Amino acid sequence: MRVHIVAVGRLRAGPQKDLIDDYLQRLDRTGRGLSLGPARVVEVDDRKASGMAAEADLLRRAIPDHSVTVVLDERGRVESSPDFANRIAAWRDAGRSDLTFIIGGADGIAPELRAQADFSLSFGKMVWPHMLVRVMLAEQLYRAASILAGAPYHRV
Repeated sequence: MRVHIVAVGRLRAGPQKDLIDDYLQRLDRTGRGLSLGPARVVEVDDRKASGMAAEADLLRRAIPDHSVTVVLDERGRVESSPDFANRIAAWRDAGRSDLTFIIGGADGIAPELRAQADFSLSFGKMVWPHMLVRVMLAEQLYRAASILAGAPYHRV
């Protein structure tokens, strides 16, 4: 199952990008034998600053057809890492070939796009900067692959 992170905004070189690249490389290595990955980041940029609706259109265009879509949203469900790993495995085992995570811009994700998603995931009730959400998501994707592989990275 291919993994796509579709996010509003461009991430410049720096510590966040280095962390994301590192965790996604780890995911690719660990996930290969699990039919999980490769992972890619697709950045969309609404330079006209037309708001959430315009961003939603750009995000929608970046989602592969028939992909499981997950929005990152503070109103979403909070899950443990093992539950998240099991959710991903269930989608993979159901024959889904693409999994897309959507990260909105500063104003969040348009309500219509949130409503169309298969799942809404939260990293807690706090609102996180979208660049940090990318790092946290990349790490959790690698952690999920490690859990599914039975590796010792995740400790309870």
